[in-house]
Amino acid sequence: MAISVIPKDMRKVCGRFERWRKAHTGRLPIPDRLWAAAVELAKEHGVCRTAQVLHLEYGKLKRLAGPTSPVRRTKTSRPPRASFVELVAPQPVGTLECLIELEGPRGKMRIQWKGTSWPDLSSLSRALWESA
Repeated sequence: MAISVIPKDMRKVCGRFERWRKAHTGRLPIPDRLWAAAVELAKEHGVCRTAQVLHLEYGKLKRLAGPTSPVRRTKTSRPPRASFVELVAPQPVGTLECLIELEGPRGKMRIQWKGTSWPDLSSLSRALWESA
């Protein structure tokens, strides 16, 4: 992960972990003070991201962090995700051909379309199928 995308407070704790790891060889347990710093970061930035940046075991960090509340966003943070996004397909060049066959309790329907743009087939079939 690039250093520029890691928050400043997380970089400081990451540096503490790196210094501790360089000073201790073998499989010594990480000191409680470092775990406590990691837990604080996890509560602010999320367990997954903190575990990735600090190279920690996700499961242990999650247990130590306990139930966390969602991160509160400020006005300078990213906006919430859109609840609806409309995707508009580009209009193809040339003639289009489409054949749809529907079968239901009221019978069968066949829609064959030739043209230069896509029809709204869902609305068309629903209107024809539901009209009585």
